[in-house]
Amino acid sequence: MTERLQKLMSQAGIASRRESETLISAGKVKVNGNIAKLGDKADPAKDKIEVNGRSLSFNQSEKLIYIALNKPRGIISSTEDELEQGRKTVRDLIKLPGHLYPVGRLDKQSEGLMLMTNDGKLAHKLTHPRYGHEKTYRVEIEGQIMPETLNRWRNGVMLDGKMTAPTKITVMEEHPAFTKLEIVMREGRKRQIRRIAADLGHPVRRLVRIRIGPLELGTLQKGKWRHLRTNEVAALQKAIKSKTTRNIK
Repeated sequence: MTERLQKLMSQAGIASRRESETLISAGKVKVNGNIAKLGDKADPAKDKIEVNGRSLSFNQSEKLIYIALNKPRGIISSTEDELEQGRKTVRDLIKLPGHLYPVGRLDKQSEGLMLMTNDGKLAHKLTHPRYGHEKTYRVEIEGQIMPETLNRWRNGVMLDGKMTAPTKITVMEEHPAFTKLEIVMREGRKRQIRRIAADLGHPVRRLVRIRIGPLELGTLQKGKWRHLRTNEVAALQKAIKSKTTRNIK
């Protein structure tokens, strides 16, 4: 049965669908010896699919791996440095064999919780916008933000010609030079928090993600990782099932 290449690559544990699209656009994917392009489909039972010269393997017996990582500032949220500038990636921090890729992203200067896995189905449903899983951030911004400005942010602002969704924002600390916020979001446009904060006159000084759905960063040290516990994996799968059921109704 034919499927889009990015879906097949995700199922094979090569990369998330988003990262797979990047690899396809970069000309690093071939089907039967021909360089693939976005939108191409293939049948893994009949076609030879190669990524960076390696044939795709659909080993259904591969053990599913789920890892929580505390990403430090200065590390990129990719499995490889697409610009080939020698930048360190989140994959470099996890010394395990096999394919692992990040579920969602944090920009280079942001820190905190990232989920790494080879479970393509779980990754897709956690990152797809229509499922709207909550993510929680601790954010330090410059200056003291006025209540009316904060309410504008909470209610939604124009970004790239489209209003952002309502956002839960709690003021944790206020100081003359900076304010600490807790922000809970169900959407995640590129550098959304940083861009909105800057547009409102309060550039971000520090941004740390502390929760993805039911998964919490907890006491995991910066730059360290751990395998998810059985109950954490079950909680993620329950959250996905709940969102999927709600979207079907």
